[in-house]
Amino acid sequence: MKAVLAKAFGPPEQLVLEELPPRRAGPGEVVIEVKACGVNFFDALIVQGKYQTRPPLPFSPGGEVAGVVSEVGQGANALNKGMRVLAFTGHGGYAQEVTADAASVVELPAQMDFVTAAAFPITYATSYHALKDRGLLRNGETLLVLGAAGGVGLAAVEIGKIMGARVIACASSEEKLRLARAHGADALINYGTSDLRERIREETSGKGVDVVYDPVGGGYAEPALRSLAAGGRYLVIGFASGEIPKIALNLLLVKMVSMVGVFWGAFAKAHPQQNDANLVELLDWYVQGRLRPHVSATFPLERYGEALDAVMQRKVLGKVVLVMD
Repeated sequence: MKAVLAKAFGPPEQLVLEELPPRRAGPGEVVIEVKACGVNFFDALIVQGKYQTRPPLPFSPGGEVAGVVSEVGQGANALNKGMRVLAFTGHGGYAQEVTADAASVVELPAQMDFVTAAAFPITYATSYHALKDRGLLRNGETLLVLGAAGGVGLAAVEIGKIMGARVIACASSEEKLRLARAHGADALINYGTSDLRERIREETSGKGVDVVYDPVGGGYAEPALRSLAAGGRYLVIGFASGEIPKIALNLLLVKMVSMVGVFWGAFAKAHPQQNDANLVELLDWYVQGRLRPHVSATFPLERYGEALDAVMQRKVLGKVVLVMD
């Protein structure tokens, strides 16, 4: 069984591909023969020891997988050998096999292939939790999405439209904005070539936006925050720019707005039933054709470095996925 290993916390260049013994399922676990694994920005952070959690060394990165159940541990009675599944594992996915807590494993709809499934859990579950549970997005409100062509950003565009919002997509190139438009965005802002705050003012006739979805951070955070309407909610998703912004708290006071942190992984552990309900609804929307995950590239496991670098350099439209066959 081949697996990519982090033997020490450090730059992704230190990762190695090695042969390991087959995985075994413990109580309440299953072993999944991995067919595909989503590549995410937090994979690079967790390898460097910069993420909110640190797995015990050595470990494989890769938090979302799709594949076939190959072994069922004691107590994992709802799952069967041979079942096609997706799972949120947190880490371990850059491998031909992974053990997963049975509670994190969901059977795939017949219509969903492995590559699509591996690109689905983190982006869509994060975005739906953010907009529904944390942002309280309502029908008729205006949603501003930063980094709208990335994995979570594009999911937020689609989900925002389903929830009845007017969606303004922001990205750094015309190619990225075209993709956001194809996935339902009502208005587009290129913050690489225009003044973000002024363009938001134009697109909202000076009223501002109700919800900001921000997986980027950096220099776009403050102008987006200043563009909130009274009662607006600013969703802190992540910091793909590499810069964590420093915000003057008096802005929240004078504008009468809120900043809300979104950590889907912690939410899923603390509220498993609510998370399961969200995921069931998301999969139903996929079956209905209302969600269309965009995978811009796939890489074999041996080229994990290229895949991860593409995500780190923000060269990706939608998602990148590792495939094992």
